[in-house]
Amino acid sequence: MEPSKNDSADKTKMQAYWKKNISYLLILLSIWFLVSYVFGILLVEPLDQIRLGGFKLGFWFAQQGSIYTFVILIFVYVRLMNNLDKEFDVDEK
Repeated sequence: MEPSKNDSADKTKMQAYWKKNISYLLILLSIWFLVSYVFGILLVEPLDQIRLGGFKLGFWFAQQGSIYTFVILIFVYVRLMNNLDKEFDVDEK
Protein backbone atom coordinates (compact mmCIF):
# COMPACT_ATOMS: atom_id res chain seq x y z
CA MET A 1 0.00 0.00 0.00
CA GLU A 2 1.34 3.40 -0.99
CA PRO A 3 1.65 6.12 1.68
CA SER A 4 -0.72 9.00 1.14
CA LYS A 5 0.17 12.68 1.09
CA ASN A 6 -1.58 13.02 4.45
CA ASP A 7 0.77 10.43 6.01
CA SER A 8 3.75 12.31 4.63
CA ALA A 9 2.42 15.62 5.97
CA ASP A 10 1.81 14.07 9.40
CA LYS A 11 5.34 12.67 9.46
CA THR A 12 6.81 16.05 8.52
CA LYS A 13 4.66 17.73 11.18
CA MET A 14 5.81 15.30 13.87
CA GLN A 15 9.45 15.71 12.83
CA ALA A 16 9.09 19.49 13.20
CA TYR A 17 7.42 18.96 16.58
CA TRP A 18 10.26 16.78 17.88
CA LYS A 19 12.93 19.05 16.44
CA LYS A 20 11.47 21.99 18.35
CA ASN A 21 11.05 19.85 21.49
CA ILE A 22 14.71 18.78 21.36
CA SER A 23 15.82 22.37 20.84
CA TYR A 24 13.87 23.39 23.96
CA LEU A 25 15.50 20.60 25.93
CA LEU A 26 19.00 21.53 24.77
CA ILE A 27 18.50 25.20 25.64
CA LEU A 28 17.05 24.46 29.09
CA LEU A 29 19.67 21.84 29.92
CA SER A 30 22.39 24.27 28.82
CA ILE A 31 21.02 26.85 31.24
CA TRP A 32 20.95 24.27 34.02
CA PHE A 33 24.54 23.21 33.20
CA LEU A 34 25.67 26.83 33.22
CA VAL A 35 24.10 27.55 36.60
CA SER A 36 24.95 24.28 38.36
CA TYR A 37 28.36 23.38 36.93
CA VAL A 38 29.90 26.59 35.62
CA PHE A 39 28.61 28.98 38.31
CA GLY A 40 28.60 26.42 41.14
CA ILE A 41 31.98 24.81 40.47
CA LEU A 42 34.15 26.49 37.84
CA LEU A 43 33.46 30.13 38.69
CA VAL A 44 32.95 29.71 42.41
CA GLU A 45 36.03 31.72 43.39
CA PRO A 46 35.21 34.89 41.40
CA LEU A 47 31.53 34.65 42.38
CA ASP A 48 32.46 34.36 46.06
CA GLN A 49 33.57 38.01 45.89
CA ILE A 50 29.87 38.94 45.63
CA ARG A 51 27.49 38.55 48.57
CA LEU A 52 23.82 37.55 48.30
CA GLY A 53 21.79 37.66 51.50
CA GLY A 54 24.96 37.42 53.56
CA PHE A 55 26.27 34.38 51.67
CA LYS A 56 28.98 34.20 49.05
CA LEU A 57 27.38 34.02 45.60
CA GLY A 58 29.46 31.02 44.48
CA PHE A 59 28.37 29.09 47.58
CA TRP A 60 24.76 30.13 47.00
CA PHE A 61 24.80 28.85 43.40
CA ALA A 62 26.38 25.56 44.49
CA GLN A 63 23.95 24.96 47.35
CA GLN A 64 20.65 26.58 46.40
CA GLY A 65 20.82 28.45 43.12
CA SER A 66 21.10 25.36 40.95
CA ILE A 67 18.12 23.74 42.70
CA TYR A 68 15.96 26.87 42.32
CA THR A 69 17.00 27.15 38.69
CA PHE A 70 16.12 23.50 38.06
CA VAL A 71 12.62 23.93 39.55
CA ILE A 72 12.04 27.10 37.52
CA LEU A 73 13.22 25.32 34.36
CA ILE A 74 10.68 22.54 34.99
CA PHE A 75 7.85 25.10 34.98
CA VAL A 76 9.29 26.83 31.91
CA TYR A 77 9.48 23.48 30.11
CA VAL A 78 5.87 22.65 30.98
CA ARG A 79 4.70 26.00 29.64
CA LEU A 80 6.78 25.67 26.47
CA MET A 81 5.50 22.16 25.85
CA ASN A 82 1.88 23.16 26.41
CA ASN A 83 2.30 25.93 23.83
CA LEU A 84 4.09 23.56 21.45
CA ASP A 85 1.34 20.96 21.82
CA LYS A 86 -1.26 23.59 20.95
CA GLU A 87 0.79 24.81 18.00
CA PHE A 88 0.99 21.29 16.55
CA ASP A 89 -2.55 20.35 17.63
CA VAL A 90 -1.48 17.46 19.86
CA ASP A 91 -2.68 18.96 23.12
CA GLU A 92 -5.12 17.34 25.50
CA LYS A 93 -8.53 18.88 25.04
